[in-house]
Amino acid sequence: MSCCAPGAEMALDLETSVLPSSQEIRLASRSLGDDLHQTDLSVPTVHCAACIQAIEKALGRLDHVEGVRVNLSTKRVSIQWRGNDIPPVVAALGRLGYEAHLFDPEVGEKDKTLSELIRAVAVAGFAAGNIMLLSVSVWSGAEGATRDLFHWVSALIAIPALAFAGGIYFRSAWNALRHGRMNMDVPIAVGVSLAYAMSLNETINHGEHAYFDASVSLLFFLLIGRTLDHVMRERARTAVNGLARLAARGAMVQRDDGTRDYLPVGEIEPGMQLLVAAGERIPVDGRIIRGASDLDCSLVSGESTPKTVASGERVQAGTLNLTGPLTVEATAAAKDSFLAEMVRLMEAAEGGRAHYRRIADRVSALYAPVVHLTAFVTFLGWVAATGDWHRAVTIAIAVLIITCPCALGLAVPIVQVVAARRLFENGIMVKDGSAMERLATIDTAVFDKTGTLTLGKPRLVNRSSIDPAMLALAAAMGAHSRHPLSQAIAGLASPAGQPTFNEVTERPGFGIEATAAGNTWRLGRRGWAGGKGRTGAEGKTGGTVLTRNGTIVASFEFEDALRADADTAIARLKNAGLTVEMLSGDTVVACAEVAEALPVDHFTPTLLPSGKVERIRQLSNDGHRVMMVGDGLNDTPALGAAHVSIAPATAADIGRNAADFVFLRESLLAVPLALDVSRKAGRLIRQNIAIAIVYNTIAVPIAILGHVTPLIAAVAMSASSLLVIGNALRLQRFATTEVTRAPLATRSGIHESMQS
Repeated sequence: MSCCAPGAEMALDLETSVLPSSQEIRLASRSLGDDLHQTDLSVPTVHCAACIQAIEKALGRLDHVEGVRVNLSTKRVSIQWRGNDIPPVVAALGRLGYEAHLFDPEVGEKDKTLSELIRAVAVAGFAAGNIMLLSVSVWSGAEGATRDLFHWVSALIAIPALAFAGGIYFRSAWNALRHGRMNMDVPIAVGVSLAYAMSLNETINHGEHAYFDASVSLLFFLLIGRTLDHVMRERARTAVNGLARLAARGAMVQRDDGTRDYLPVGEIEPGMQLLVAAGERIPVDGRIIRGASDLDCSLVSGESTPKTVASGERVQAGTLNLTGPLTVEATAAAKDSFLAEMVRLMEAAEGGRAHYRRIADRVSALYAPVVHLTAFVTFLGWVAATGDWHRAVTIAIAVLIITCPCALGLAVPIVQVVAARRLFENGIMVKDGSAMERLATIDTAVFDKTGTLTLGKPRLVNRSSIDPAMLALAAAMGAHSRHPLSQAIAGLASPAGQPTFNEVTERPGFGIEATAAGNTWRLGRRGWAGGKGRTGAEGKTGGTVLTRNGTIVASFEFEDALRADADTAIARLKNAGLTVEMLSGDTVVACAEVAEALPVDHFTPTLLPSGKVERIRQLSNDGHRVMMVGDGLNDTPALGAAHVSIAPATAADIGRNAADFVFLRESLLAVPLALDVSRKAGRLIRQNIAIAIVYNTIAVPIAILGHVTPLIAAVAMSASSLLVIGNALRLQRFATTEVTRAPLATRSGIHESMQS
């Protein structure tokens, strides 16, 4: 929760890291044209909004630097610079206390911080519990040697707890101070250290009061908040890494002399001829020079219907070759291909979102200097008034403890934990704690069509009009193909009793041909399979048919059904004051049918991933706060670019990782429910922050006047934390409408004539 300096994050073994040289930076830089270059550095100790601000401000002042962007999710700093002289970015980062090395998307940083935080919480909790038990005896009236013994035992228990669990805050505070910065860990480190030192002094001098429990309990509460915050932040890092893993690792290259070599994707150059077998992904952007096939282009358009391609057509990296071998001439290197652009779009979108500052971050920005100044002035005032430095230090410690950010630190996480549980009970997972704050402020909802508003699965709608014998025969043929429509037909008939064929051949881009008992059967595109006969609609040039010797014997019509409760969910969002839009890579006709059935306020068809991102940015530039709901790989950059994002559990892995919320059931009512809970949570968060401020407004003057000992300050601090927790628990009584476990939606299917 609190802002931390780099010392609190140890994602690298810094003893084995090597700083990059200027020559290495130059070689790793990417030219953007017009004498502009971009260098990407990995800075694993970046942790919070203050880190982002400090780095961007410091690097932005360097000569020749045109722009700096910090991506909190990937812990990556991108610097754009002009000219031949490389700016001293590594040295500048070092002066801030951040060690950097060249960014490698293939190498993930091992996160050691979470395991350290968990161990620290365990140690602090164990120590706090035992010291509290000993303190009860002192509070109950233990005196003399017995009281001193309990104090000494408490002191011994506190030493390893402060050294290990408190080390996170001590390193962070020291690193900030030695680089000329302040953060919220500084007053924590000072308060804990002084409380222990004064308690030890009291114990040595047989004093009545010691405050070991205050110092260790303080660490325990703060570590819980930091651990929860770290877990939620780290989940966002998996989206970009997962998207990059979709790229092919290499490809078979055919040389001019006919020899073949397998090359890693990074060594593929424009002009090379690549052999892409069925079932492989296209490694780089290219042009087909031989072959025909069906491509799964869901990464590009989001549509589940495969695209038929043949010689002369262009293909994009990341698309999946389904049915036939292709020879592709590379037209771009891997770093300049479509999938690389998708990764860059995602990183840019996440970088933009990283600039969002959580409510508590904004409130706590002034905490450290105000607390330090207050405690220091209190100390000087009491020394001047009484000349008793011991009493002055004790009162100053009480001020530091009573103003401890426990209540402020818990104000946000505790509400988020309760809200996350409330959402989970209704089948909704929240992955980022700040997402609920962002969701509560949106005014525009943008939906993808296929797989989000609709189910994205072809379903046969005219089964009753098809001869069962012909359906069984078509199912037997469809079982030989990976085409989605063939698979939809194949799943409708029992394997028992299906006919056998002498020969089955798939014609990529057209359909399946089989021979049996002297007959030639074809299942696929009407224009290829044959158009004679009266079965199906006359005059249609598209659609999927089954023919025997060129005569149609069965015609198949498919639909993509609306997701359960889509119309109700859209209505609730409109009632909540939101404008609803639909963005899709599908045709105008298909989008218009869905828009009319729901209805949505506006829709934009035939969009590429960059088009969706551009539309969201346009809305953002117009002052709107946008929620994106999508499921496809092509929606991933848009999910990151939006102010907040939601994806169904049926979404691609990358889409789920990129989204802030994931709903596990088929009903789209999860979206307005998440909005309702988030708005309620936002109100409770603001109330909790107000409680923390009112508490400090009342408690601090009392502590300054000397009416509070460090022990009473610790109790008051704990009481304020309990008050905040109790207020957050009110969210459990918030009435929510359970998102139904609805079956596949069929009541309002949108008919689409899908072509093989």
